Amino acid sequence: MAPCRRHQKLNGGYPGGVSVGNITDDPELRYTQSGAALAGFTVAVSHRSKTNGEWQDVNDGFFRCTAWRSVAENAAHTLKKGMRIFVAGKLIQRSWQDNDGNKRQTVEIQVTHVGPDLQFATAQVEKASPEAKAS
Repeated sequence: MAPCRRHQKLNGGYPGGVSVGNITDDPELRYTQSGAALAGFTVAVSHRSKTNGEWQDVNDGFFRCTAWRSVAENAAHTLKKGMRIFVAGKLIQRSWQDNDGNKRQTVEIQVTHVGPDLQFATAQVEKASPEAKAS
């Protein structure tokens, strides 16, 4: 099934989607040599499932997320460890060989949109300054 047009717009036409989970640590904000902001953080995603009449928490995994430019700066100033958030973005698969010669791979989310999950919290939205939008 092909993604809907809205989904394609959110992710630039790349495979991706939306995940909801808890951020495991405060975002780490740094800048490239050219001055572009880059924030990295991890989201723990899980869901509840009913098995034999009992609810159980099912761990779907930990997803490393990377945000760029104004999204990176806004995420770093807004998100804190333990917050329940949503992330939308492109799924990027990376492969490498470790020191023992084993092939490794991971899937990361290149974040295009991020925000608090308002199912369990409230938020006060504040418009970012023009300087943040320019980067």
